[in-house]
Amino acid sequence: MSRFGPFPDPTLLLDHDEAEAAFATMLDGGGSDEQVAAFLSTLSDRGETMVEIAAAAQAMRDRLIPIEAPEGAIDVCGTGGDGHHTLNVSTAVSIVVAACEVPVAKHGNRAASSKSGAADTLEALGLDMTRASEMAAAQLADLGICFLFAAHHHPAMKRIMPIRKALARRTIFNLMGPLANPARVRRQLIGIARPAYVPVYAEAIHRLGTDHSRVISGDEGIDELSLAGGNEVAVVTPEGVRMQRSEAADAGLPTRPISEIRGGDAAYNAKALRALLMGQPGPYRDAVLYNAAEALVVAGAVDNLVDGVEEAAEAIDKGLANALLDCWIAYT
Repeated sequence: MSRFGPFPDPTLLLDHDEAEAAFATMLDGGGSDEQVAAFLSTLSDRGETMVEIAAAAQAMRDRLIPIEAPEGAIDVCGTGGDGHHTLNVSTAVSIVVAACEVPVAKHGNRAASSKSGAADTLEALGLDMTRASEMAAAQLADLGICFLFAAHHHPAMKRIMPIRKALARRTIFNLMGPLANPARVRRQLIGIARPAYVPVYAEAIHRLGTDHSRVISGDEGIDELSLAGGNEVAVVTPEGVRMQRSEAADAGLPTRPISEIRGGDAAYNAKALRALLMGQPGPYRDAVLYNAAEALVVAGAVDNLVDGVEEAAEAIDKGLANALLDCWIAYT
């Protein structure tokens, strides 16, 4: 038997059935930890294809604990791992977009490589992670927002987590979070930290099926729309994938260096997020407005980024986003 055991040779391109069977096997506990590690490492060294990404996501989707979501619900989620340690942009965007009356099923986890992930920051703000997970469907229906704590919705990943930790390197599972949303949303704004990989990832989303999703990556290797320079954007619809470029000026916003939205620990990021929702101006607000505008376009709530910025800013300045956060915390 090869060092990959029950898994196909990952030095060769895998078709969908081969890849999905391989990931189903490992998620169900098949193969040794060493064989799983060898398969994942070799696949990463070779570079995952859109077929393999879609197949891995499908295997995860088949094993997750789902929730019901209203029509038109979206997710705003990044893959993380960009190394820039910014403030929690997608978390703030989720609250602002939900305050614009777009239901948001926010999928996230604790920090892996950053100082504070979405779960860490929301917990520091006062959200009870256990109750938030247990009551996610009700919160989404009643408030228009919920947090889907990945650890509570993907029991099959318990087998994979120690292997990933031992490997201490990027694997295909770093790309999986946004593709395995338990609410099974059909509209998403997804940030990845690898600009060159945007079209590959977008093709995987198209293969999985979507109504309208956008994959974004800042040229600096950041998993969100960056104010600092240009951004790769893949627009994914049932018709296919269309690539385009975006920059802050397209949204009527100023250019800002990434260093101006550098984050800290959970308490630091929570304080910054609360200040943002209370109307504090500055680069963090601009970054959130830029990404919220793109999310509102994905949701079909606005036609362009400029209108999206205006709507998102209104949700903040009228106190709607801050009030929503208070209601969410009280709910848990």
